[in-house]
Amino acid sequence: MNARTSLPDPSAFAHVSEWVFDLDNTLYPRQVDLFAQIDRKMTAFIRTLLGLDHDAARALQKQYYRDHGTTLQGLMVNHGIDANAFLQAVHDIDYTVLKPDPDLADAIRALPGRKFIFTNGDVPHAERTARALGILDHFDDIFDIVAAGLTPKPAASTYEKFLSRHGVHADRAAMFEDLPRNLLVPHALGMRTVLIVPNNMDTVVSEIWEQEGAEEQHVHHMTDDLAAFLRGAVSGA
Repeated sequence: MNARTSLPDPSAFAHVSEWVFDLDNTLYPRQVDLFAQIDRKMTAFIRTLLGLDHDAARALQKQYYRDHGTTLQGLMVNHGIDANAFLQAVHDIDYTVLKPDPDLADAIRALPGRKFIFTNGDVPHAERTARALGILDHFDDIFDIVAAGLTPKPAASTYEKFLSRHGVHADRAAMFEDLPRNLLVPHALGMRTVLIVPNNMDTVVSEIWEQEGAEEQHVHHMTDDLAAFLRGAVSGA
């Protein structure tokens, strides 16, 4: 079975009343040059902070990302930076590259129950992104890195904070993510898990390790078309 293109069996989602979505590279395709802007801003921030050249700054950025879950967490642990200054700097980007996605908006609106954005970014970035996509009004709330106490996914404590804050029952929830490692805890908690993958990996620049675990048991479903997948999950069409 080609997991990227097959629609889900609606019975696998019949129990779901809490729909939880990562933001970047999940609610919009990785091919959109949005997170790439943030990526470049993070490299520039590190260059200025530590006086490194571009290559050294980028290598350190990626090391912190892999080792700590986010570049921000690595910078906080190792250099004691101000999180707010970092978040404002790296989210100073051009959101006009995002276009309204009516199909996705309709699919999210039709989901039964509550819908959340759960992101390692901050609320202002999530709001600007979702507004540009035309989907902001379809979510009940946004749980961001600030609400998480600046501890990012995939830390188990962060998922527990999300569930507690919003009264979400994991066994009634589905989690949509673009990083397999961020689905390990949701799976362990009893959530239905869906991995969002690019529709053409040849055109996407990403870290090889980011997709490690995509074929493992903690990933229940994969799709490269979120709107179609959501429609299939609730209607079978």
